[in-house]
Amino acid sequence: MESIKNYFKNFKFTFGFALKCLAFLVLIAYVVIMAFGKLMFSPMSVFWRSMNIFGKAGEYNVILRIISYVIFYLGASWVLRFILKLLAKPLKKGKAIVEMLCSLIKYAAIIVLLFNVLKTVGVDTTAILAGIGILGLVVGLGAQPLIADIIAGLFIVFEKVFDVGDIIVVDGFRGTVKEIGIRTTQIIDVGGNIKIINNADLKSVVNMTNQLSLAVCDIGIEYGDSLERVESILKANLPAVKAAIPDIKEGPFYKGVSQLADSAVVIRFVANCEEGAKYQVERDMNRQFKLLFEKNNINIPFPQIVLNQPIEFENATQKQQKEAKAFVDEQKELSKGIAEGEVNDN
Repeated sequence: MESIKNYFKNFKFTFGFALKCLAFLVLIAYVVIMAFGKLMFSPMSVFWRSMNIFGKAGEYNVILRIISYVIFYLGASWVLRFILKLLAKPLKKGKAIVEMLCSLIKYAAIIVLLFNVLKTVGVDTTAILAGIGILGLVVGLGAQPLIADIIAGLFIVFEKVFDVGDIIVVDGFRGTVKEIGIRTTQIIDVGGNIKIINNADLKSVVNMTNQLSLAVCDIGIEYGDSLERVESILKANLPAVKAAIPDIKEGPFYKGVSQLADSAVVIRFVANCEEGAKYQVERDMNRQFKLLFEKNNINIPFPQIVLNQPIEFENATQKQQKEAKAFVDEQKELSKGIAEGEVNDN
């Protein structure tokens, strides 16, 4: 079953690649025809008149003219989007604007192509435009959520709330912005899960990329170890820890004792790093401090069970029993005016 899935997957990839190569070759051939058509064909050639969408005179073949429109507008759209994405690759910011421009170019090319095809087959596009205007007004009244998504997307892009590649948290979902579209935004988490959210619903967003993030490392040492000796060793070795972890931008810093736990004195270290490297930096700090403590005989405590021999307790003598009873009665009498009710020990 797995082999069948892999076969179809490879077939799909191969077919898609072949289709793209064929489309590219067709586009190159079309560019050559448009550039050198006057030299290659007679002015009276029906083929040249049909393919030359900028020519006005003479008769043309409707099917060839439609094919020419399809190649021209879809090809121009593809080339423009390819150039924009190529220019945006080295940019850290501004990718969202490029993605939105690519979407607008694609939709605009399809709309213009559709109107030219209709005009070629003899449809009155002026009446269609007037009808679309009225229809757009009616649909606009019922498509307010869609309009809200589009406007929200524009504000996200131009106010630079976040960009493609930023790590954000939306309603508890933490991930990297994969795409900012006209209507929706796609966020992918570390597990590869993609969350698609309408732009208008992005009301509570935490951008984790604009500032450096804090990586925290808590390590316990035994109560018997000298805290001042440990701090002296840390002072001499913190630069080496930073050198061992290139992802640390600032630090690590020793923040002191964070907790006096049941079996350990917990000390804390912090460092600033990029959000995408935060958890790896925390793991690396755990490793480096563990190695440092082992090298300098600083013990990290772990749960232990201590077994003791039973202790034999002495019994009270008769004299002590009488004295104890008298003491209790005396204390009750003396404390009558002080504690009238029972006290809860919470």
